[in-house]
Amino acid sequence: MPTTHEVTNQPPPLTSYDVSAYPALLESLRAHGASWAEDEVRELGLLAGGPQAQEWARSVEEQPPVLRTHDRYGHRIDEVEFHPHWHDLMRTAVGHGLHAAPWRERTPGAHVARAAKLFVWGQTDAGHLCPVSMTYAAVPALRTAPDLAAAYEPLLTSAAYDFGLRPPTAKSGLIAGMSMTEKQGGSDVRANTTRAVPAGDGDGLYALTGHKWFTSAPMSDVFLTLAQAPGGLSCFLVPRVLADGTRNAIQLMRLKDKLGNRSNASAEIEYEGAVGHLVGEEGEGVKTIIKMVNMTRLDCALATAGGMRLGVVQALHHAEHRRAFGARLADQPLMANVLADLAVEAEAATVAGMRLAGAVDRGETGGADEQEALFRRIGLAVTKYWVCKRGPAHAAEALECLGGNGYVEESGMPRLYREAPLPSIWEGSGNVAALDALRAMARRPETVTAFFAEVGAAAGADARLDAAIGRLRKDLADVTAVEYRARRVVESMALVLQGALLHRHGDAAVADAFCASRLAGDGGLAFGTLPPGADTDTILKRARPTGGEYGRS
Repeated sequence: MPTTHEVTNQPPPLTSYDVSAYPALLESLRAHGASWAEDEVRELGLLAGGPQAQEWARSVEEQPPVLRTHDRYGHRIDEVEFHPHWHDLMRTAVGHGLHAAPWRERTPGAHVARAAKLFVWGQTDAGHLCPVSMTYAAVPALRTAPDLAAAYEPLLTSAAYDFGLRPPTAKSGLIAGMSMTEKQGGSDVRANTTRAVPAGDGDGLYALTGHKWFTSAPMSDVFLTLAQAPGGLSCFLVPRVLADGTRNAIQLMRLKDKLGNRSNASAEIEYEGAVGHLVGEEGEGVKTIIKMVNMTRLDCALATAGGMRLGVVQALHHAEHRRAFGARLADQPLMANVLADLAVEAEAATVAGMRLAGAVDRGETGGADEQEALFRRIGLAVTKYWVCKRGPAHAAEALECLGGNGYVEESGMPRLYREAPLPSIWEGSGNVAALDALRAMARRPETVTAFFAEVGAAAGADARLDAAIGRLRKDLADVTAVEYRARRVVESMALVLQGALLHRHGDAAVADAFCASRLAGDGGLAFGTLPPGADTDTILKRARPTGGEYGRS
């Protein structure tokens, strides 16, 4: 029998490992007051790295949701059918509190614990994180309307995943969506043309008419949406089903055929006199919805960091089992440089995301820390811009480490690559995030003080970091063509913040390589250009996947 099809020099499947067994994540969990959640994070990590969850993720990517506008008899139904494993992923996420548990529990460190779980579980399928994240972000916005919050918050924070079209208050748990952008405006939501007319009975009900260009997760139970009321652009809570069981006047026009995020439905919708509850005051729509946007920005950074971690794990697993030119790929100096550089980027993104989750904890809970709230305001905009901007290049390099094997769908790397641009676009593209950072500093100069207090906590740890902080102070003092320079300024802020956090909460070898390559200029523009002397052995040891059945004979 010919042996031409004997399989050699291929890595074994990467299954049954602990996704949470990542030093950068667990160290951050402990550093920011959530060590109490480590057992649950590890439980979720084992599930995320197991074959069952990986099969769920593969299935929902390969069989995306389908829009059913009418039933067989011609009745309008406006429903989206999901693969059954979508509901398995959602049920797990909601059951572990990724959607809104911190608002219910209010335990110190609850937002950090939730961030760690999102980071871990998001490495299965990124698409279902969208409704999970929007539900998390909806709660602080909804609290501007205490009566609505009293009715809906217990259901939004419930640990029950209750899919289906029924009146919200008749369900055991709710999922929230967001419906803001329109085809003529995009991020310029003040250009929205959707109209909201008061119902006339003085109970805060309005009739909404208009077209929304992007409504993610259109089968959510309620949506926060923007519309032009008599008093200006305002925020509304729009249910899919009304209290009497009738469908609200919302039509699903089509699902978007997207580059990535394929397991999640995104729709164009029509409001045709849809009933909406006013959230906050008329004319305060942007002020209200920005509470939701800021929370989703945290998740954009966390999801990107999780994607980077997944890319490193896949690349390192391949390189440690693949041989070329007489040696393992991982043992060859240039490949070690590439892998270590990718690992440094992932770790820097992770410590920044977890630190910001800590700022949410301390800035949102009872006895809120004003300095933490100020740092969060500027830190979220800066980190969302830079981490999400680095995601696509990181995914491309990780894919390339697998060569042609990474270019085929079965590897999972194309899915990671297609997903990578989304967080940078979601809730404001790169320019929007960079300009928002400038806006925060201009409107509240004390955010700059809070930022430098944060990075100053690492003063003296590294001369290269100290020098970068000094350069940044000069940059921020120069207002010449500041909008034109916004990306460079915000990039510098993000890098200084990451360098400071790595020195305070990370590993010495990672911090040294980061400061040498990102702050001192001793590195190139591509990944794999760390300077000689970088401790790649230590960096890669920290990055190696472990736990579960991984590596056992």
